[in-house]
Amino acid sequence: MEVLYEDNHIIIVNKAPGEIVQGDKTGDTPLSEIVAAYIKEKYAKPGNVFIGVVHRLDRPVGGIVIFAKTSKALTRLNEMFRKGEVHKTYWAITRNMPPKTEDTLTHYITTVERTNKSTAHNAPRKDAKEARLSYRHLRSSDRYHLLEVTLLTGRKHQIRVQLSAIGCPIKGDLKYGDKRSNPDGSISLIARHVEFIHPVSKQLISVTAPVPANDNLWQALAQ
Repeated sequence: MEVLYEDNHIIIVNKAPGEIVQGDKTGDTPLSEIVAAYIKEKYAKPGNVFIGVVHRLDRPVGGIVIFAKTSKALTRLNEMFRKGEVHKTYWAITRNMPPKTEDTLTHYITTVERTNKSTAHNAPRKDAKEARLSYRHLRSSDRYHLLEVTLLTGRKHQIRVQLSAIGCPIKGDLKYGDKRSNPDGSISLIARHVEFIHPVSKQLISVTAPVPANDNLWQALAQ
């Protein structure tokens, strides 16, 4: 586990692809428990350690995850996320170049929980939630393209399904249209940067996660 930022109220870590943020039916140890164990050992805390899950990342996605270390921070961060006051930027590698070098996408997303899959629709419908994001093309290699994505809403699998809807499935994302998996089971999407006003100190917090060190394509496109 890589700690990117820590103080008395929050801890921001760099999640590895394949880790789960919160416990689920798989029974695998979630990142929340790993962070709690780290804090317990580092500060020699007796008893249970409080760790509040503020948001999640899909299992095959890596990058920034924020946890609350106090109930005060958890309550305030939850409200900040609800109001859109936490600004998150993602990097995605796609096999196809998007139709425009930068754009804002609006879709209406439905989700089937049984299959854990979302669908992006072009027009509103009763059972759908509006999803908006902005992207811009940063650079390309011979075969792949790096996009910077800013979420304007927070929907299930939003970046994955919206980029797929414009013909740009994320590299390795078989669920949303890519043809080949990544060797480690990840998809080429990371939560790259987060910026917000600290819920207690009111200082500006700005954190950037590194791209995967053992991935030559990420390293090449990040230059």
